[in-house]
Amino acid sequence: MPVKKHLMIAAQVLMLALLPSAALAQQELLSDPEIYEMDHFRKQCQTAEFGSAFMTRLDINNDGIVDALSNHGELTCDGKKGAECNEDGCPYNFYLRAKEGGYFMIATARIYSYDFIKRFGNMVFVMKMHPRFCERTDDKPCEMTVRVRGGRFVTISKK
Repeated sequence: MPVKKHLMIAAQVLMLALLPSAALAQQELLSDPEIYEMDHFRKQCQTAEFGSAFMTRLDINNDGIVDALSNHGELTCDGKKGAECNEDGCPYNFYLRAKEGGYFMIATARIYSYDFIKRFGNMVFVMKMHPRFCERTDDKPCEMTVRVRGGRFVTISKK
């Protein structure tokens, strides 16, 4: 095969490898994740009702700025509470607030529940989830402890 053909193929492979990173460009900031999610579900459901714990505001990454998380188990869609929940738990979306204003989503997790506690001076989530997330087959919930660092979850421990 001629050298030019090798270079063209190499260039095409490189372009394909770069495409996913272009797709992961910085996401647009949301002015308020609660309004954003409520509007989304109002379009998905004939009637959407939101429990008092649908959106929780707290500083999840220890930067002094109040962030947000949504609990889809608190959504009643067309009369069915927690319609997106199943044996693995309910979807939760985690949003960080940017210093310049606005929010961006950093994670979605399907969990049973969580505790937000202080460990060694930092706030962490202890998430209760399906045992398979801890590589177990018993029926006791997995407890995964995570910290938000640099805009992403960092797992501290699993049991």
